[in-house]
Amino acid sequence: MDVALPPYRPPLALRSGHLQTVLPTLFRRVDGVDYRRERLELDDGDFVDLDWVGRPEGASVAVVAHGLEGSTDRAYVRGMARELARRGWAVCAWNLRGCSGEPNRLLQTYHSGLTEDVGAVVAHALAEGAAEVAVVGFSLGGNVTLKWLGEQGDAVDRRVVAGVGISVPVDLASSSHAMEAWSRRVYMLRFMRSLSGKVAEKAERFDAVPDLDAIRAARTFRQFDGLFTAPVHGFADAEDYWARSSSLPVLSQVRVPTLLVNALDDPFLGPTCFPYDVSAATPDLTLLTPRHGGHVGFVRRGGTFWSEDVAGRFLNAAREDRRQEQ
Repeated sequence: MDVALPPYRPPLALRSGHLQTVLPTLFRRVDGVDYRRERLELDDGDFVDLDWVGRPEGASVAVVAHGLEGSTDRAYVRGMARELARRGWAVCAWNLRGCSGEPNRLLQTYHSGLTEDVGAVVAHALAEGAAEVAVVGFSLGGNVTLKWLGEQGDAVDRRVVAGVGISVPVDLASSSHAMEAWSRRVYMLRFMRSLSGKVAEKAERFDAVPDLDAIRAARTFRQFDGLFTAPVHGFADAEDYWARSSSLPVLSQVRVPTLLVNALDDPFLGPTCFPYDVSAATPDLTLLTPRHGGHVGFVRRGGTFWSEDVAGRFLNAAREDRRQEQ
């Protein structure tokens, strides 16, 4: 697919991965996005809440997934929704299990490899009459999204036209190791506080919750995933969870035009989260690694961030290519 994607040129004051990561989270506000909420019941008895912009019937639908402990209310999701709606897409921004403001029903929750939920949301959008679907994901949501595309491989529904991943830890072990550095401690403390709070809520409803005191004391993903994510979701340990849930091993199987954008100064990513060799050998995978951008940053003056612009350009080009093939 031939599409011109402009390079990222950050404001001079924002050539720091940490500033790019923190400032949009604290200060960005996105207006002009009015969600319509719908609850999607899942086959295992749980649910995910969808937030729609526009109607799916006969439309191009972008299915957008947020990152770890995020929600559809995060500015990066709302910004992407606003930009894609401006470019003619209906948007289905979906809250991962337990992230919509209401606890999910099961002891099990979302995790980096739960691709069944991506498939359920895509199937629902198609059943509601979407003419075509693209999948977009940020961070953890990007890993789940890209893993789903890789798992689909040649069997992917012909109405799925493209994928985009922004700031994606495609190798979970590498990312988890990077996050153990002292310079990332402030991020880890925030994640651990949010994650342990959700586990504490589950402990009030389920007897099978692992050692809550140990989980509250966890300070790394290795500790938390070993204590909760792995045993609750059927993995042997944290390393087994990371290995089986990473999207990197299946990226070569992606068969729709897919864009992966990972900044080189992203404090959340390890060295193997920049799969140059896989991209070079996979015709449908385009990898952009700007020097700056941080984690889910890519700040640009004006209302639209650079990541939103390139995602919109890429999706529109993929959609037009698919229509010309038909």
